[in-house]
Amino acid sequence: MKEGMGKVAVGAAVIGAAAVVGVAALVVRQRMKTSGRWARAMSIVKEFEEKCGTPEGKLKQVADAMTVEMHAGLASEGGSKLKMLISYVDNLPTGNEEGVFYALDLGGTNFRVLRVQLGGREGGIVHQEFAEASIPPALMCGTSDALFDYIAEKLASFVAEEEQRFQQPPGRQRELGFTFSFPVMQTSINSGTLIRWTKGFSIEDAVSQDVVNELTKALKRKGVEMRVAALVNDTIGTLAGGRYTNKDVAVAVILGTGTNAAYVERAQAIPKWHGPLPKSGEMVINMEWGNFRSSHIPLTEYDHALDVESLNPGEQLFEKITSGMYLGEILRRVLLKMAEEAFFFGDEVPPKLKIPFILRTPEMSSMHHDTSSDLKVVGNKLKEILEISSTSLKTRRVVVELCNIVATRGARLAAAGILGILKKMGRDALREGGEKTVIAMDGGLYKHYTEYSTCLENTLRELLGEETASSISVEHSNDGSGIGAALLAASHSLYLDEKSS
Repeated sequence: MKEGMGKVAVGAAVIGAAAVVGVAALVVRQRMKTSGRWARAMSIVKEFEEKCGTPEGKLKQVADAMTVEMHAGLASEGGSKLKMLISYVDNLPTGNEEGVFYALDLGGTNFRVLRVQLGGREGGIVHQEFAEASIPPALMCGTSDALFDYIAEKLASFVAEEEQRFQQPPGRQRELGFTFSFPVMQTSINSGTLIRWTKGFSIEDAVSQDVVNELTKALKRKGVEMRVAALVNDTIGTLAGGRYTNKDVAVAVILGTGTNAAYVERAQAIPKWHGPLPKSGEMVINMEWGNFRSSHIPLTEYDHALDVESLNPGEQLFEKITSGMYLGEILRRVLLKMAEEAFFFGDEVPPKLKIPFILRTPEMSSMHHDTSSDLKVVGNKLKEILEISSTSLKTRRVVVELCNIVATRGARLAAAGILGILKKMGRDALREGGEKTVIAMDGGLYKHYTEYSTCLENTLRELLGEETASSISVEHSNDGSGIGAALLAASHSLYLDEKSS
């Protein structure tokens, strides 16, 4: 009896010991698996970082390529991926403008109407107000008349409610700057034909029509006495707004959902310009620099995949690595690869991580700017957006590192683009008489993503060298698409001569 009990006890002990060994082996295997996964994840990060590298030498090559493409785009239509569009803006605001001017800003699913009262050299912007409206989805794919009638009605009610002090003197029409942020072939300061719709609009009978004429006909139908004095885009509006307050502004850059740049060129340096030379001797060029491309730009597998799957494959490559529409999406693609190949978020790939554009750049910015010791914001964002319930601090740190890699590459390339423009203008070195150059910047990415804008400004200084950098500054110019357009209506007013006489 006792003997039998002893055998059972020994048997149990052996089984127990085997179980302990088994568990230990499992733990070791799990640890090896985990460390193997972590090593794979880190190798993906390291490779991505290397591919995104933007050493100073490479950035200078990008800047030189930008300058070359600018020359090619100015030489002939279609001579470059950079359109280098002639804006017909040859009179930027001086600060002397007086009177009440209007702006209509149609840039997407919302539009704004503005009234700006200018008080001349001493007064500046005396008064400004605006009204906003959204465009009903049905009108985004209806007819041209329906869309412009709707806009004209809103303008009519905005004007109808205005106070007596904003009324025009007898015999004088109200004048409007029209910001139309869609591809247009400009034919004069206040005419241009629509090339194609973007941003979800699809109004077939408006394509190839003069958009100013379409708006003017609608204003007549609705009984609004108003003349469109200038057709502009938001980048040129930003340049105008910057110049109004600072005569040294010569370049404007928008970094928002998309990106673009405009600058002041000598009219004689535009071979494709066949009209009479403007009195000012200058012409504002709308670069459409989002479409810039160069073999020196560092691209990764994630950028190529994003481009192939985009609505415009092969187009807007510079925009796709520098602007707000895409930075968060690049980050998502890297995280997805890490989840699939290195089980970065555990055994399962988070289903939400597979949804394109679910991770927006504002969320990426919040994670990048997280200063809490446990990176709480990062944890919360991963949970809210991607439904990844728990993440270690180690994991969160890697996410922040990836944000930094994506944002740094974008900001440094944008700085290289700006250097390219300064080179073309001959302003990349100290100028005689200590002349200054100011770059007017606007757009949500620039305004709200501090790590990005700081990196851009530091990189520009690095590329220019301290001495030259002292003569070049970057300033935020607000609301170019609104106030900027009203200022361009003022600087291209029919009544300018009356005021100066």
